[in-house]
Amino acid sequence: MANNRADYRNDINGLRAWAVLAVIFYHFGVPGFDGGFVGVDVFFVISGFLMTGIVVKGLERGNFSFLGFYLARARRILPALVALCAVLLGVGWFLLMPPDYKMLGSHTMYSLTFLSNVKFWLEAGYFDVASHDKWLLHTWSLSAEWQFYLVLPVILWIVWRLKPGRAAQTWAIVIGFLLSLAASVLVTGNDPTAAFFLLHTRAWEMLSGGLVFLLGSTQRLSAAQRRTLETIGILLILVAIGILDKHAEWPGWRAILPVLASMLVLLANRNSLWTGNKLFQWLGDRSYSLYLWHWPVHVALVYLDLSSHYPSVMGALLLTLILADLSYSWIENPSRRLLEKRRFFYATAMLTGVVMLVFFPALAVWAQKGVTGRFSPQVELAAAESSNSNPRLAECHRGEGSTFPSCVYGGTDWKVIVVGDSHANALVSGLVQAQSNGNAGVVQWSYSNCPFLPGLKKLPSAQRADYKCAEFISSVASRESDLPASIPIVVIARYASLAFGANEEQNELEAPEVHFSKIYTTSTPQFLDEFASHITSSACELAKRRTVYLVRPIPEMGFDVPRTLSRRMAFGLADELSISMDAYRKRNAWVWAAQDAARDLCGVKILDPLPYLCHDGRCYGNKGGRPLYYDDDHLSEFGSSLLVPMFAEVFRKL
Repeated sequence: MANNRADYRNDINGLRAWAVLAVIFYHFGVPGFDGGFVGVDVFFVISGFLMTGIVVKGLERGNFSFLGFYLARARRILPALVALCAVLLGVGWFLLMPPDYKMLGSHTMYSLTFLSNVKFWLEAGYFDVASHDKWLLHTWSLSAEWQFYLVLPVILWIVWRLKPGRAAQTWAIVIGFLLSLAASVLVTGNDPTAAFFLLHTRAWEMLSGGLVFLLGSTQRLSAAQRRTLETIGILLILVAIGILDKHAEWPGWRAILPVLASMLVLLANRNSLWTGNKLFQWLGDRSYSLYLWHWPVHVALVYLDLSSHYPSVMGALLLTLILADLSYSWIENPSRRLLEKRRFFYATAMLTGVVMLVFFPALAVWAQKGVTGRFSPQVELAAAESSNSNPRLAECHRGEGSTFPSCVYGGTDWKVIVVGDSHANALVSGLVQAQSNGNAGVVQWSYSNCPFLPGLKKLPSAQRADYKCAEFISSVASRESDLPASIPIVVIARYASLAFGANEEQNELEAPEVHFSKIYTTSTPQFLDEFASHITSSACELAKRRTVYLVRPIPEMGFDVPRTLSRRMAFGLADELSISMDAYRKRNAWVWAAQDAARDLCGVKILDPLPYLCHDGRCYGNKGGRPLYYDDDHLSEFGSSLLVPMFAEVFRKL
């Protein structure tokens, strides 16, 4: 089987078409493509195959050039990427609120410097914005590939200098493949976000393509063998698309399936109906532009609240095809031909200049905090509420690590303790404002996604190596036992997200994130009973020593309130956001019952925020055109201030 790039062109194009269709249909919510995210893994295998071939052949000919290699990659990737970023910045000026526009400016800079995978990894966390608010999120894969391009030729060149020949190259690829695969499996279990975005846990997917290039030349396969390999490979891709769970940790060992499938199709090198048909060749030629444009089009659907509107989705798919064809015909091909005719210095200068033409405006957008004044003051006030969180959040609240600060608000003399998760951090300012004399010290102990419930354990799939919820609970119990009995404690938590999963973007998984005596895979009545009993017993245990206040659950909107409200106001749509009391009760009735049981059994006191946030059967996300939340479920400083009358009860007997 001859092993050269020309022989593989149709197979590679066809495989690219499979990959990009899987990704696009997955993101646009086409039924049956829940595992379509594996398309990125297919792209990685193809990329590794091509790059290894280019480097090894250049070394064998004795004319390999690092600068030439990097320039060729830049010619391929940068023009269309720069055009996309320029269009988004231009359109964003008219459509995006300042917080969103500032974020786009930042992401543009990281995308153009191929560091966006690191940026998105660093951003990911409990308070991160929804993925559908990140217009350039998909560029993480381009950054990972570019980083691979930087490293691969250096390693292969060093190996070649030590021992020329494909055997040594193959061993180098095999060792790198095994090390990266091991890292992927290990890191995915401990920190799936890092495993998803970073190169060292993704490199094995690209190196697998290098193995196909190096080992494929040693194989002499019959037509029947190639047909079998290709059929198995295509079927495995379809299986991966159909059965892999988008909520599973990724990549890890699960990614072996689509990677192996892609390797088999490349090894077969058949150019069959599966890959060589005219439609797939057309899509394969435009696969890069399709990938670039599909995600912003999808984000626009979400932005306009049309992602569940079938005709709009079909129109968006058609628009993606049109934009990709225009990008391929007007940008990719002309720019590549133009740059190939220029000497290295001039081609590099041209690419650098074009990048800077977009990079510096993006820098200005970021530096100007999204350029305020483009919308009415009312609209921008609503958008700005997304940053109106506890100003001491970074100092006083933890979402990882084993440092648990005691932050004091108001006076220095400890008078009240607030304990709980991020909702406790969001409400502490309302409690501080509720005191009449202003000199009582309010102490905050909080940890993300971690209510004070001794015995609570995170499910293995939700546990991170640096997440120390159990240690936080033990620390609170130890510190609380040393306090004078005269200091009351206020317990605040978002229990429903641990019982059913978070409901951001109206996601209703109903899958537990925690367990106690046994692991439940669904939120059964038995699980909820056990969870509720721990809410009751933990409150009663505290009540043996001091006065305990339990705050009823804060309504969860299920959508980002500042972003949704400001967008609706900008488009002149109705500006009243709410959820029904029925929806609230569905998620929280069992919590109320547990709190009521603690009140009846051991005299704890109940603080109910609903009279201040809900009326006429609805719980509202805004008041007078201003959001009450800084995201989908955390009250902002403005929203928290509405609960001052509720918290006044805590100070009446102090």
